Amino acid sequence: MRNSEAMALSAALLAVAGELTQRIHDGVVARGFEGLRPAHGFAFARLAPDGATVTDLAGHLGVTKQAASQLVDEIVRKGYAERRPHPEDARARLVVLTERGWACTRAAEEAAADAVRAWGDALGEGEMRTLLEQLARIAPNGPIRPAW
Repeated sequence: MRNSEAMALSAALLAVAGELTQRIHDGVVARGFEGLRPAHGFAFARLAPDGATVTDLAGHLGVTKQAASQLVDEIVRKGYAERRPHPEDARARLVVLTERGWACTRAAEEAAADAVRAWGDALGEGEMRTLLEQLARIAPNGPIRPAW
């Protein structure tokens, strides 16, 4: 692949990722969850399974502990998460989603499904499966980080 083709592919992938992030965010807002930024969604993805410490969240987002702590303060203040005692470490606090946070997470999943459904309309089911398989082969392992 020539450099110009590699750059075109890179630009296309970044554009798709950016549009997907924006469509999910717009869908969350349309479903009544305001006062959030796309970065909050990346945090919710880490908190969703069983909660996380601020240190865990910082690592997931690729930010400092101070930045993660500020983000946690914000989502706690807005009612999307709460701090609880950590069940295994008395020195740590576990940040978990509240029911409002879980509802927002479900809204994001619905918005993502809507966005991907539109791709299926354009590409067809077979090409969508192929796209998923090909992207899964080259996608990095680990957390998905926001593009700051």
